[in-house]
Amino acid sequence: MIEARRLHILRAVADHRTVTAAAAALYLTPSAVSQQLTALEQETGHRLVERGAKGVRLTPAGEILLTHANAVLAQLERAEAELAAYGAGSAGTVTLASFATGIGQVVAPALARLARTAPGIRVRVQDAEGDASLPMVLDRQVDVAVAVEYRGAPDADDPRLTHIPLYAEPFDAVVPVPHRLADVPEVPLAELAKDPWIGPYAGNPCHEVVVLACEHAGFQPRLEHSSDDFRAVVALASAAAGVALVPRSALRGMDLTGVVVRPVDGVAPTRRVFAAVRRGAEEHPLIRPVLDALAEAATED
Repeated sequence: MIEARRLHILRAVADHRTVTAAAAALYLTPSAVSQQLTALEQETGHRLVERGAKGVRLTPAGEILLTHANAVLAQLERAEAELAAYGAGSAGTVTLASFATGIGQVVAPALARLARTAPGIRVRVQDAEGDASLPMVLDRQVDVAVAVEYRGAPDADDPRLTHIPLYAEPFDAVVPVPHRLADVPEVPLAELAKDPWIGPYAGNPCHEVVVLACEHAGFQPRLEHSSDDFRAVVALASAAAGVALVPRSALRGMDLTGVVVRPVDGVAPTRRVFAAVRRGAEEHPLIRPVLDALAEAATED
């Protein structure tokens, strides 16, 4: 009989592509992961992984088993949810990972709502960039992620996750006060092709939004300064170090002395934010109120 925990290890190896990375995510040693994979191969009678110089990949038999593993693990999440509901699980802890502005935009208001409507639920929040929180959910490091759509992210049909759309927000152009476009009502991105740019590091989903928007405008941005902290991005723009695109919610309450904020001319680049949980866990009696509170906070914004 196949053990469910070994299916979880197989999925972690498929997600992380190396035994070492999968072991770190699962808080196991690489040798323990290898031993479990070997045991799983013995249970199934098939070779499931192939090791190479660039890491580990699943064999065709491994891919078949992974499809079933996703369904089995989702069903186990549903079983836990139903058992918790049967036990009237109205008190407990939910762990949540979100990027910083998502915390301010929806997570904090959701916590305030839960304090009134479900005081038995304690939410522990971790700050994590939009591309980091989804692997944390899959690796069971957290229960809920507030994440951002980005290239390469698991899509809404991914069998491992359930997505709950929260909100979408435009990016605004931020230029120094003396900039030649400071007085225009809307900034055409193509007019910024020769300017130095300030933006998040590669790998941050917002970096991709900025680069794609500039590419659609016909140029590659010359990123001279990098920071994942939008306060630092705006501070550099106020020092006339360059121009930037910043999500609108990140500008709220920020010191904008020295810069001008303008909407982008035409179709504005957009950040789409969603909550995600492991598929099958969305009806858990501790997690469902958290998801509902996040959705309500996004609607009321």
